[in-house]
Amino acid sequence: MHSFRPVAPTDLTLICQHRETMFREAGWDEMAIGAMAVPFREWLAPRLADDRYFGFIVEDQGRAVGGIGLMILTWPPHPSHPHDDRRGYILNLYIDPAYRRRGLARDLMQQAQSELTRRGLAYAVLHATSNGRKLYEKIGWAATSEMALPLVFDGMPA
Repeated sequence: MHSFRPVAPTDLTLICQHRETMFREAGWDEMAIGAMAVPFREWLAPRLADDRYFGFIVEDQGRAVGGIGLMILTWPPHPSHPHDDRRGYILNLYIDPAYRRRGLARDLMQQAQSELTRRGLAYAVLHATSNGRKLYEKIGWAATSEMALPLVFDGMPA
């Protein structure tokens, strides 16, 4: 039987491992993942400490087998949330391969949606991998029109 607990600052290494594995499974090359590793860890540590990054870990008999991260982003009022200058952001959803296809990702998404609602948010976004897209669509999420462009600053990626 699985259980959920809130993420804690002591989960720093676990969350970093989940994120790196998630990107690896999505097809990113090792150089890109390696370039992200230390900056992400340095970014995450203070956010875990002050609750700007929050979420849940799913455990099986005390062993962490997955997790999900959440943030609140400031965003100008928008037709999708005209009276709120915030959006919930879901990131780093990861389930160990041996625990997939058991509904844990769906359960983590439900935990995430409930927590964002509890914190007063009316709208949430996420970036889906091809692996996750089917789950998100099945539970009511819809694709948006977001696009992206990597920018260069002084010859270096931003």
